[in-house]
Amino acid sequence: MILTDYNLELKNKKTLQFIEDVTSNADEVQKKVLEEILSRNAHVEYLQTRGLNGHTDRETFKKTMPVITYEDIQPHIDRIANGDTSPILSSNAISEFLTSSGTSGGERKMMPTIEEELGRRSLLYSLLMPVMSQFVPGLDKGKGMYFLFIKSEAKTPSGLVARPVLTSYYKSTHFKDRPYDPYTNYTSPNETILCPDSYQSMYSQMLCGLCQHKEVLRVGAVFASGFIRAIKFLEKHWRFLCNDIRTGTIDSQINDQSVREAVTKILKPDPKLADFIEAECSKDSWQGIITRLWPNTKYVDVIVTGTMSQYIPTLDYYTNGLPLVCTMYASSECYFGVNLNPLCKPSEVSYTLIPTMAYFEFLPVQRNNGVNSSISVPKTLNEKEQQELVDLVDVKLGQEYELVVTTYSGLYRYRVGDVLRVAGFKNNAPQFNFICRKNVVLCIDSDKTDEVELQNAVKNAVNHLLPFDATLAEYTSYADTTTIPGHYVLYWELSLNGTTPIPPSVFEDCCLTIEESLNSVYRQGRVCDKSIGPLEIKIVEPGTFDKLMDYAISLGASINQYKTPRCVKFAPIVELLNSRAVSSFFSPKCPKWFPGHKQWINMN
Repeated sequence: MILTDYNLELKNKKTLQFIEDVTSNADEVQKKVLEEILSRNAHVEYLQTRGLNGHTDRETFKKTMPVITYEDIQPHIDRIANGDTSPILSSNAISEFLTSSGTSGGERKMMPTIEEELGRRSLLYSLLMPVMSQFVPGLDKGKGMYFLFIKSEAKTPSGLVARPVLTSYYKSTHFKDRPYDPYTNYTSPNETILCPDSYQSMYSQMLCGLCQHKEVLRVGAVFASGFIRAIKFLEKHWRFLCNDIRTGTIDSQINDQSVREAVTKILKPDPKLADFIEAECSKDSWQGIITRLWPNTKYVDVIVTGTMSQYIPTLDYYTNGLPLVCTMYASSECYFGVNLNPLCKPSEVSYTLIPTMAYFEFLPVQRNNGVNSSISVPKTLNEKEQQELVDLVDVKLGQEYELVVTTYSGLYRYRVGDVLRVAGFKNNAPQFNFICRKNVVLCIDSDKTDEVELQNAVKNAVNHLLPFDATLAEYTSYADTTTIPGHYVLYWELSLNGTTPIPPSVFEDCCLTIEESLNSVYRQGRVCDKSIGPLEIKIVEPGTFDKLMDYAISLGASINQYKTPRCVKFAPIVELLNSRAVSSFFSPKCPKWFPGHKQWINMN
C-alpha cells in the first residue's frame, strides 16, 4: 500500500510538472504543434488547394489560410461522410465523426476525428485529479459517483460512425479498459454507463451509488442539468431502489443482462441501509439530500459556467452548499484546457488552455453598447479582420476573444463559436473565463437555440392563427429551469382583429409546430433523453411589451436603440411578464426525432 501511495504521489508530481513546463514554454509548444500539424498534413487536398505548398511557419499559414466556420468545410465533411477516402482534411484516416451540440441547418454539426485524438483527450482527463488533489487530499481513498451516459449514434453512408464526443470516449478502450487508477474508481460499473436505455442506465447507476454511499467522496455529471435530473430521478424512484437494497434483488424493469450481472456484484441485501435511505427520502424537505445520503462527499463536479450557471441555486439547495467544481473545458472540435483553481466560485472559474492540445488563435470581439451590452462577432471576416487574430501568448488581460483552432484531425483556423475573456496567466499561458456561446439565446441542457432559428420556428407557428384573423404583435422567450426538466417558455402578445375566440388546441398546435421547427439536438432532448420538458406559450395582456420597454428605459436603455430582446433572463423582467400572463399552453406531445442526419440509417 505504501508503494502505491508513493507511486501516486510521483505520478501527480510528474503531471503537475508537465503543466508547469507546457505553460512556461507556451509559445514554443504552440509553434511546434502548428509545424507538426502542417508537416504531417502537407499533402491533404484542403491545404494544397489553398496554396500552402508545404509551408509550416505561422506567418505563411496566417497569410494563406482563411478563418472558417462549419459551413465553409461542410462540403468536405459531406464527401468524407459519403465515402470519399482520399486525404481531404487529414493525412490520417478519419476514424469517426463527433456530433456537436451546435447545429447547422437544424442538424448536428459533424467534426472529423482521428484515432490518436483519443490519446489527447485521455491526457487532458489525466491532468484533472492531480490538480484537484492539491486542494482536496485523500481523494484516492474513496470513489466518485458520476452519472455518465451514452447517446444514440448513427452510421454515415461511408460506414463511419457519427456520435457525441463523450459517447465515443466511453465506448473506447481508453475508458473501458483503463488500468486501475484510484482517481477513475467510480461507483458505476462500465456496463451501467454503456447501457443504451437511459432509464436502466440511470436506475442502475443510482442503485450502485446508494449501495456504496459511504465510499463516495465526490459526485457529479457532465452538466449541472444532468446532475439535477439524477436527483429528481431519485425523488421519483427511491421506493423501488430501497426495495432492491432491502432484498438484494434488482427491479425486473432492469432487463439488460450485462447491467444485471454488473450490479449483482455490488448489490447485497442491506435492510439497515434501506431503512436509512427511506427515512431520509421520506422527510418533507430534500434540502441537503446529497450530503445526507452521501455524507463523505467533498464536492460536486459539474459544468456550471455559461448557461449552466442558471442551475447553481438548485444545486446549492440539494448539496447544502458543497463546492461546485468545473474541472475542464472541452468541445467536439477539441479538448482545450483545465481549471487550475477548482475550488474557486463558479463565477470566477477560469480555464488554462493546454498548449499541446491544438494550435490556438483568438479573434478580438467587441461589445455593442446598449441595455443588453451584446457581443458583436462578424459572421464572415474581411481581410483586415483575418489579420487581427492573435496567438495564445499575445492575448491581453480583460479582452474578450472568439476561440479559433487548428487541430490534428483536420480543422484549420476553425471558429469554435465560444467567447472567452482573459482572466489571468499561468506562467506564459493565458487563463480564460467562458463568457458565452456565440448567438445562443435559449439553452436547457446540451441544446443551443439561436435567435434566427427561434424566429423561423415562431414564424411557422403563427400560421395557425391566420384563420382567426389574429397576428403576433411581439414575443420573447425564457429558459425556465425552475421545472425539472427545464423547458422553453414563449411570451406572446397578440393583435386580435377577428371575433372568433381561438381554441386552446390551436395554441397547443403552435407549441408543437415550434418544437418541430427546432434543431435535432433540442428534439432529441425532448424525445429520447427526456432532458427538456414540453414547450410552453404564455399569452400576455395587450401593452405588456410597452411595459417591458418602459422598464428597460428606466434602467438606462436608449429609446432610440431599444429593440425587444428575443430572450430574457433578468428576474424582474420575467416576473413582469409572468404577472401579465392571461393563459398558458403546452405542447401536447413530443416532436419527431430520429438518430443521425435525416438521410442516414439508424445503427440501433
